[in-house]
Amino acid sequence: MKNPKHNITLTKLNTEKTSLLVGRLVRDYLRPHRSRLILAVLCMAIVAATTATNAYLMKPVFDDVFILRDENMLLIIPIAIFAIAVIKGLSTYGQAVLMSHIGQRIVATIQQTMFSHLMWADISYFQKTSTGNLISRFNNDANMLRSAVSNVLVGIAKDTLTLIFLIGLLFYHDWTLALIAFFVFPTAVYPIVRIGQRMRKVSDNTQIQMGELTTLLDETFRGARHVRAYGMEKYEINRATKLINIIFKLVQKAARVRSATHPIMESLGGIAVAIIIFYGGSQVIQGATTPGTFASFISALLLAYPAMKNLANMNANLQEGLAAAQRIFLLIDSEPEIQNKPKANKLDDVRGNVTFRNVTFRYEPNRLALSNINLNIEAGTTVALVGPSGAGKSTILNLIPRFYDCEEGEILVDGRNIKDVTVSSLRSKIALVSQDLTLFDDTIQSNISYGKLDAKQQEIMAAAKAAEAHDFISLLADGYETHVGGRGLKLSGGQRQRIAIARAMLKDAPILLLDEATSALDSKTERQVQSALDKLTKNRTTIIIAHRLSTVISADIIFVMESGKIVEKGTHDELIAKKGSYEKLYNVQFAGQAEEVHSNAIND
Repeated sequence: MKNPKHNITLTKLNTEKTSLLVGRLVRDYLRPHRSRLILAVLCMAIVAATTATNAYLMKPVFDDVFILRDENMLLIIPIAIFAIAVIKGLSTYGQAVLMSHIGQRIVATIQQTMFSHLMWADISYFQKTSTGNLISRFNNDANMLRSAVSNVLVGIAKDTLTLIFLIGLLFYHDWTLALIAFFVFPTAVYPIVRIGQRMRKVSDNTQIQMGELTTLLDETFRGARHVRAYGMEKYEINRATKLINIIFKLVQKAARVRSATHPIMESLGGIAVAIIIFYGGSQVIQGATTPGTFASFISALLLAYPAMKNLANMNANLQEGLAAAQRIFLLIDSEPEIQNKPKANKLDDVRGNVTFRNVTFRYEPNRLALSNINLNIEAGTTVALVGPSGAGKSTILNLIPRFYDCEEGEILVDGRNIKDVTVSSLRSKIALVSQDLTLFDDTIQSNISYGKLDAKQQEIMAAAKAAEAHDFISLLADGYETHVGGRGLKLSGGQRQRIAIARAMLKDAPILLLDEATSALDSKTERQVQSALDKLTKNRTTIIIAHRLSTVISADIIFVMESGKIVEKGTHDELIAKKGSYEKLYNVQFAGQAEEVHSNAIND
């Protein structure tokens, strides 16, 4: 592992300094767009220069046109103002288009980076982090960061350049007046910084609650049938309303914090202008300066004041963007625990022998899932794991493809420690069919070929036929091009299961993991799916988890598990003869019809 692992959640933010965040944004995301950025800054500089030029033109307007009544200047100045307006308009357009492109491209890059990172993240990461929080990172935080780049950075750069030109003009006209004008504004720095810090904290809390709301919506919409069935509509409405009100209060608080700069800047601006008018007016009356110079100075000051106020307000928006960046980087920087060793080799020519040697595993420090497990599964055999819920059966299946790593002992495939081979090559040799199967909102063909994207149409159809799915697929209006809907809900449970089996058929992996593959099906559908599974398990190392013992009777060997340990093993008949834990499970399920079920299973 390159870096220490990050045992963190997205709701726990680190204390990375603003300067480091800004530096990283510039280095990783702004630098690749430096050509456009330079052009955008050039456009901003032109906009700032035209603003200062407009203020300067007030001097000849008053001194040459109003006082000296120069008719030539009366013609020249309006033309100059029009030309300046055109240049300013084109430059404003240029900066907006360029910075919008940069902001959108940065968001796209960050979202691609986040998604790519999550695709390699540990399974445990998704169990610890809610879906709503992850979606919030993609949508809310990414868009907030885009706003910070496209709007805040543009505003900061443009207003800073505007101030530079205007302040230069102020000192050019009268440095004494300029010092008086800007003497009062530094007093606003501390409260503005404090407001920004509060804004960042409020933004963090708001995004956390937005993630919680997204999770709630996802769970409620997915479980709409259960909500109706249990009459929990009002309960869910109350839960959503509570979160919505929390978010409303946080957003209102953010608005109050963000607006707190207005009275500060307005008051300071009023003080500065009042002093300037009194002192500058006295200078004009005494003849120390011209009315045009004073008018130009006041114009420049009044144009500088909104720029300073904007900069003060943008600090709060900038802090929102930086808080979003911090949350995004927290996700991107988290290191997966399951990684390839530096010199890991590919796992090739697999026969399918699987061995557990003294394997112990805990999901959490005080939660023992497996204790000193030893088992050997010969290539091409079918073994079953049975036992009560929580016995550790699914944990064994999770350890084989390295969804988790055992903390003690070792797991071998064909005599090779699975930690010594690349994760991708290991998983390429394993097919998984589970009760909680995943079909994507795509065509049947795409779902079958999910593990083998280069599969030809004939291969896909052959896999579907072997999985006994071809007949029902052919009856659909669009056949293999039929979209199955989100989570495959346009298909029945048995149809979804057979599509999943076809996917495993097409992958043609030597090791097959079946995790409660038929437990959610009725008896008739189960028999249809079981027929497809029998074809799938042929000549493969197959590990089956099943609560229905009728599906495992014909297994070559059955392991009985309790409390993370293997307490019995043998064939069905051998375990029945022992009259131990397996026989008790069997009798509970098949009391009164044991012989019938056993006979049917053998005949099938």
